[in-house]
Amino acid sequence: MTRAFSAFRTFLPLAVVASLSGCATSWVVDSDVKSFASPGAVAPGATYRFDRLPSQQADGARQESLEAMAGAALDQAGLRRDDTKPQYTAQIGARVTAGLSPWADPWLYSGPWGYGGYGYGGYGYYGRRFYGGGWYGGPVFAPPANPWYEREVSIVLREVGSNRVVYETRARNDGPYNSSAAILPVMFQAALQGFPNPPQGERRVNIELSTAKK
Repeated sequence: MTRAFSAFRTFLPLAVVASLSGCATSWVVDSDVKSFASPGAVAPGATYRFDRLPSQQADGARQESLEAMAGAALDQAGLRRDDTKPQYTAQIGARVTAGLSPWADPWLYSGPWGYGGYGYGGYGYYGRRFYGGGWYGGPVFAPPANPWYEREVSIVLREVGSNRVVYETRARNDGPYNSSAAILPVMFQAALQGFPNPPQGERRVNIELSTAKK
């Protein structure tokens, strides 16, 4: 069974329930996580500050939004932000790419150049209104004609002074829903599962996300 079909089977019943209830819905954000750590390098309660690449400094507002999402997950993992006396620096990244839905008619949407997916960069947090509820909208189940979204978030911790990498983790997710503002924070939580001594190899991390309609 493909990941795309599994996601479709999971989200369709939830979308139907949501349409009938009209008040609240929830779904599981499944992320494929892979982490690398230096054993015993990061102690509980360690302090950090965010570090930005030059490309991330070009759009401070977007990067601040991304860091707020990652910061909540870092705090939950037991780290504490301290911009004056940090023990580590945290470099945050995110990528969102839209491509053709697996259930779209390839003849209908191929055209002379096809339906090319487009990315939003690998080192910053980028959102864009696109179909249905858009970037800030609630959970939108995309019909087959709509795009398929691929997301990836990353966190790299470096020791201040030596600049030695002590922790690196990435989480990937894909599906027809386009509510990045709700999904990316959950992916950061998944990326830090098991911190500071995560399991070896790639693993699937499922976190339920609930959204209430007002």
